[in-house]
Amino acid sequence: MDSLNSAVQEKLDEAMPWIGLYIAAASAVCTLAMAADAFNGFTSKKLWLPCNYFSMNAASLTLLAVAMKLPMDLNTYLLYQADWHAKICSLLFMSISMSNFMSSLGSMTDKEIRTNMAALGILVITIVVNMWIQTFQLRGYFHTHMMIAALISTILMLLLLGTFFSSAISLPTSKRSLESKYQEMHRVAMREEEIVKRTQGLKIDQRMIAGMKKYWVMAETSNPQFVMARSVFCTTSSVICLFAASILQVVYIGYFKRSHKVTIGESASVYGYYTKWILIVQSHGGYCGIIAPVSRWLIAVRFKCLTICHEISFAKEIEIEEHWIQTLKYWRDSFSVIQIRDGKCRKYIHDVKWFALTFLIRVQIMMVLLNKLLWFIPALLITPFVLCFKKFKTRFLDKVTTSNEDMRSESGCSVELNLNRFVLLLDGEQELPQRTLKDICDQADKVMKIGMKQQPENLLQLLNKFGNFSSVREFDSLQVPSLHSQEPPNCWTLPLATLTSIAISLPNIAINHKATQLVSSVSEGLSLAMLIEKTLDQNGELMNIRNAADVAWAGVAIYRKWQQVDLRRISLDYKSSKNLIQELSSHAEMTVLEFKRKANDFLMENPLNGQLVL
Repeated sequence: MDSLNSAVQEKLDEAMPWIGLYIAAASAVCTLAMAADAFNGFTSKKLWLPCNYFSMNAASLTLLAVAMKLPMDLNTYLLYQADWHAKICSLLFMSISMSNFMSSLGSMTDKEIRTNMAALGILVITIVVNMWIQTFQLRGYFHTHMMIAALISTILMLLLLGTFFSSAISLPTSKRSLESKYQEMHRVAMREEEIVKRTQGLKIDQRMIAGMKKYWVMAETSNPQFVMARSVFCTTSSVICLFAASILQVVYIGYFKRSHKVTIGESASVYGYYTKWILIVQSHGGYCGIIAPVSRWLIAVRFKCLTICHEISFAKEIEIEEHWIQTLKYWRDSFSVIQIRDGKCRKYIHDVKWFALTFLIRVQIMMVLLNKLLWFIPALLITPFVLCFKKFKTRFLDKVTTSNEDMRSESGCSVELNLNRFVLLLDGEQELPQRTLKDICDQADKVMKIGMKQQPENLLQLLNKFGNFSSVREFDSLQVPSLHSQEPPNCWTLPLATLTSIAISLPNIAINHKATQLVSSVSEGLSLAMLIEKTLDQNGELMNIRNAADVAWAGVAIYRKWQQVDLRRISLDYKSSKNLIQELSSHAEMTVLEFKRKANDFLMENPLNGQLVL
């Protein structure tokens, strides 16, 4: 029996190197995603490095779960120093990855925050418990410093998890506050635009540029990821990430100091030589992953230093704003959703909930205070160096400063616009530096320049050639009796696609280049019209009809077919435009009647289902 067990175990161990390769590959994908975010942030001059590729979602958490196979492995013998170095490296890689995608919390909905936080919490707690079991069970077989490094690594993960939860609790309130301020400043911008129209008489392009910059500043400064990146919790996660990177460096140097060299062909465990590949990939991934947290930390400390240069108020620094604890207060004071008829039992449950949430509110207050101190103290230490640099710059770089101010004025951040008023901040946040505001304005200028270079030339030619489009409005007339009892909502894209389909099927247009030119022009216009309708359709009432227009236009633009009718063939069959239009009208009527006859009520609610019936 023992020989059989040994044979089975040997067969299973033969596959373990492939598992090691899988772990290394998952770690490499995470590393590349973090590097892509860093590259994208620096190239777009968003030094807070938003999470576009490596964010907190199901894919990233799954990859991290695969990459954490070594710390969660309890059944495989990993009794070599190299294996424990790889385990600790995996723990630190997890901490750095968590710090890297923390700002992505801001871009999630409340439901996504709950589900992703639950998944992250389960993953972290599983890793920590497994690692503690291994550490205490094998404490007599390894050096003490290895055990201490493993425990510190797990503690860092738990601290980061607590920071995640504290930040997630305050996010819904912060978003609502910023949304309220955005709506208020939107009304201010609209009033100012009306005043400018009546008094100053600026040209329409100047008013549009000024209005665009106002809304651009509001959108960028209220960007949830940017708000998260400059928050105290994200700053603390960056500090923890730096500490984890320091431990990673010590572990990595210690590994090479003991092994003297890395020979890829060596095998130290059942994972084979891929154990060292895991160590190398995750170590380099950790070094790559600290770029974003360090950049965010430097930006946050720079903001705080500029504030301290003008005023130092310790009482103001330790003030707890309402948005940090408002959600917990609402949960505490609201009536319990549990329906219990017994009044005493219901009162007991409510009291327990009240005391529990009161305790959590105090914990949240302590977390905010500690995070603020971790932000304030480094900024206070760095402020003297910032002041010295500013004096040096004032004394020796006056000309450069003057030219930069002129460039700032030319870029549109002038006093006339006063864009500082449109910077959206949470309560207690310090004002953004002028350099940051200038970078935001430069991004708007860059987008406008790209738009000027990449204008829809075909659409402009069509608009210049035909200045009056009243016939389009007449075509979409309510005087035409509807074939369906449910009148579809008013939409521009579907009538435009239908009218263009009719136009390119006419005999004098279909046989020459005019049809191709018209399709190209309308395609450029439809993309803009669809974007506008999607933006204005806040309630999603036009979603089905927009989808129907998109599907119908795809058939026209690619295959020259409208409702399965070949427009090229029908233009050859009918020499008279009137007869051709009557044929298309008859086909459309038959399509609608056939749809009504075959489709059920729930299908009739979606115009796209007309394509399925056919």
